Amino acid sequence: MFHHHNLKKFLPSIPMLEWGRRYDRETLVSDLVAALIVTVMLIPQSLAYALLAGLPPEVGLYASVAPLVLYAIFGTSRVLAVGPVAVVSLMTAAAIGEHAAIGTPAYGAFAITLAFMSGVILLLMGFLRLGFLAHFLSHPVISGFISASGLLIAASQIKTLMGVDVQGHNFIDLVASLAQQIPHVHLLTLAMGVGSTGFLFWVRKGLKPLLMRLGFQSRSADVLAKTGPVAAIVVTSYLTWAFQWQLQGVKIVGAVPQGLPPLTLPLWDMALWKTLAVPALLISVVGFVESVSVGQTLAAKRRQRIAPNQELVALGASNVSAALTGGFPVTGGFARSVVNFDAGAKTPAAGIFTALGITLASLFLTPALYFLPQATLAATIVVAVLSLVDFRIFKRTWGYSKADFVAVLATLLVTLTSGVELGLVTGVGVSLALYLYRTSRPHIAEVGLVPGTEHFRNIMRHEVGTQPTVLGLRVDESLYFANSRALEDHVNESVASHPQLAHVVLQCSAINSIDASALESLEAIDSRLRASGILLHLSEVKGPVMDRLKHTHFLRDLSGKVYLTHFQAVQDLSSST
Repeated sequence: MFHHHNLKKFLPSIPMLEWGRRYDRETLVSDLVAALIVTVMLIPQSLAYALLAGLPPEVGLYASVAPLVLYAIFGTSRVLAVGPVAVVSLMTAAAIGEHAAIGTPAYGAFAITLAFMSGVILLLMGFLRLGFLAHFLSHPVISGFISASGLLIAASQIKTLMGVDVQGHNFIDLVASLAQQIPHVHLLTLAMGVGSTGFLFWVRKGLKPLLMRLGFQSRSADVLAKTGPVAAIVVTSYLTWAFQWQLQGVKIVGAVPQGLPPLTLPLWDMALWKTLAVPALLISVVGFVESVSVGQTLAAKRRQRIAPNQELVALGASNVSAALTGGFPVTGGFARSVVNFDAGAKTPAAGIFTALGITLASLFLTPALYFLPQATLAATIVVAVLSLVDFRIFKRTWGYSKADFVAVLATLLVTLTSGVELGLVTGVGVSLALYLYRTSRPHIAEVGLVPGTEHFRNIMRHEVGTQPTVLGLRVDESLYFANSRALEDHVNESVASHPQLAHVVLQCSAINSIDASALESLEAIDSRLRASGILLHLSEVKGPVMDRLKHTHFLRDLSGKVYLTHFQAVQDLSSST
């Protein structure tokens, strides 16, 4: 019989039912205030990220409505704000740019299809409980990838700040093309772009202290400082309108359609799905990792926790809803989630109120965006993404782990030269290759007894006692196909250098698993030792490893014994010889 709890295991849980029960007036006020602030910040960001993805600006607004509502229903983070983000927008442009020209109807349809595929992949991963897959992206690789993407995005926006046309998909092409275009710079656009960028950088660092000197409280000064991009948009739009700068060559956003997000469907074209499968998977994984890391960081500050598998379902539902409402791939954004957190959002209801705010904006505010200079939007992107670039990771990893340094460097260089997808795949590939290389050369220590104790430590590091007839070896790695031969070689060398040897004891305290290849190697070691008149023993074998070994010929045919502790083994064997 199919029990109720079995059914529950397969159905997605709805965290909204949890926090919704305890919703009160005080929480409502906190959420409304946070939603207002996030809405003001999201409007320019959504427009800018849509342009970055190669889509019309209103698509950014569409992608910030339904996904926020669905995340609020299914998500476990109280403050994560879902919507278009810089890195995913860049990946979207890279994925679709190969198959359709920007501005064509096909481009928009491909973006919708990509969001749908990404949503389906995330939902499947959620139902199959594959949240652990995010762990395969090491923190240094993600850091290198996001830094490189930040540089790529900033470089791609400089053309808009300069008012020139530049071609090139990778960093080197972009920079070379920009250098060639310097004589053709549109000075008025450049002045506005550089002015906006400078103002926005100053707002990030200098406005809050200034407001506090003027008597504002820390929190309200913080909130006002976050509205800097809106101020830049209002001022530059007003100046463009007042002085008719668009007639002098300043590129403006132009007419943005008013109205609710449209109802749309993805393309059911299998050939297209095949070509977009890898980009969709990478977008899903990157989006998930970014969301979970932001969500966990902010949840920890309030002693809350998030459930990665449930997050997959929530982000999947958000992306499917983006596809059905004319959007493009979305995920949890770092900057806006931090703003939501700082502004005092208590529950995901803040996300629903933000969605309402953006709906109102797309209904009533879009005519006001007509004179908005594209250079101002480019400035908001440049300032947002340069905060993602973190070169300190190179110094940190170089000092601590050269392998991680290599992984970061490879990710950064390949992302800059060959694009985001290849960069990410390279990072994961290099990390896994370095892991295999490191574990294929396990640390194997000869151990001796620390005088006056029952502890055994490495003879190279400590003053310890050893027996000429008993050799104790501690293997500091699980045994698997890549390192089992190294163990065989090490035992052969050790036996050759101990002429009086009668017993070899493998101390297994650090071995968490033994695969089939390693089991064969252990059998080979045992038969070789037996041929030389030496017995093989095991000590301190962990329970789960012992459970697997119990059913094998190796344990039944083992020449020696299995001891509970290494001390017992050495005592027993030294007295018996």
